[in-house]
Amino acid sequence: MNEQELFFNTIKSGKEENVRLQLKRNPELVNIKDSRGFTPLIFAAYFNQEAIAKTLLEYNADVDASDSAGNTALIGVSFKGHTGLVNLLLRNKADVNVQNNNGETALIFATMYDQPLVVKMLLNKGADKSLKDNNNKTALDYAVEKGFKNLEEILK
Repeated sequence: MNEQELFFNTIKSGKEENVRLQLKRNPELVNIKDSRGFTPLIFAAYFNQEAIAKTLLEYNADVDASDSAGNTALIGVSFKGHTGLVNLLLRNKADVNVQNNNGETALIFATMYDQPLVVKMLLNKGADKSLKDNNNKTALDYAVEKGFKNLEEILK
């Protein structure tokens, strides 16, 4: 197993102290990409490894780096509803209005997956409700389509 594979496995396992040791040895690991274009921060967010995400940000991980589909860590975590990680990324100035290759934003994902707390957090940080994805739909359009009345009210 090479150093990069070992680093991603360490992130997945949740061993923050080992991630920190690997970064001390090789700070360049902080923004490497795997075969899918995942950065360590995107990977940590995907596996809900908040402590590791915090460490990566301390080592200047690019908070808005995207994978091969154009998803950032914030987009990736928004549909899962991990509010601690969403808050951490927002505190570290993640761009709430980045659109992935399909035009989807963190707000659209949070809405599609019925995550009202995340929707509120994103709106409080300036998420643009008017942004449309490649299907010409806004977050509100998805709330209406899916029958998420609580999100309709929040997004109106």
